Amino acid sequence: MDRKFNVDFLGEAIDFIESLDDKTRTKIYYNARKAQIVNDAELFKKLNEFIWEFRTLFNKKYYRLLAFWDKTDNKETLVLATHGFVKKTQKTPKSEIKKAGEIRTAYFEQKNKKNEK
Repeated sequence: MDRKFNVDFLGEAIDFIESLDDKTRTKIYYNARKAQIVNDAELFKKLNEFIWEFRTLFNKKYYRLLAFWDKTDNKETLVLATHGFVKKTQKTPKSEIKKAGEIRTAYFEQKNKKNEK
C-alpha cells in the first residue's frame, strides 16, 4: 500500500513516546503508520487550519500527538509530530493546540533561515 505522507517525530514527541511503556509506545507508532495509509478521522484528525492530531486509544486512555504538514520541499509530503499528551477531557486543550502552533512557527522560521543561506 502507498503511503499518503511521511511522518517525522520532533524532539518533544519522541520524549513523550519514549516515556510510555512498550505496549503503549508500539500502539502509538502502529496508529501513526496506519494513518499514513488509511484516511480515518479516528487515527488522524484536523483540529484547526494548521494543526492535526494522531489519535490513539489504548487501555482506556486517550493519547494524542499533535502535528502539522510541511509541503514546502515539493518532494514528499511530511507530517511532523510536535509533542504528545494523555487527553483527560472531551476537547483537546487549547493550550496544547497553541503549543503545537508555536512549535510549527519555530520550525518554519528555522527552515527558512537554512534556505536563505
